[in-house]
Amino acid sequence: MDDFKSGVVLLILEGKPEEALSLLAKQYNVRTPKLRVGLPKGRKALAYGCYTSKTETISVLNSDLLSNPLVILHEFYHHLRCRNVDKIHKGTEKNANKFALDFIAQTSTSVADIKKSKQA
Repeated sequence: MDDFKSGVVLLILEGKPEEALSLLAKQYNVRTPKLRVGLPKGRKALAYGCYTSKTETISVLNSDLLSNPLVILHEFYHHLRCRNVDKIHKGTEKNANKFALDFIAQTSTSVADIKKSKQA
């Protein structure tokens, strides 16, 4: 699972968020959310991203954020926690951050392990 998490983060960092979302959806057995640049009308301009359960869409403030693992994974968590039947947005911001940071932490560990093995 650690390799999976690292792989997802690296795909996002490489500017391939659609691929990362597809892998995440397959892993968690949910539909792949749509991804778009620009927040929906009426959303706070201070937000980096948001998830709209009605359209199953992750929206990010600008194209630079498409390669930000924290934003993409945070919003995917909301997609994951949304009930398929009634589309109720579930999951707290704190838990969404924990979800994203867990993926990022695994990547940091993997990168550190690679650097150690190269030094040995």
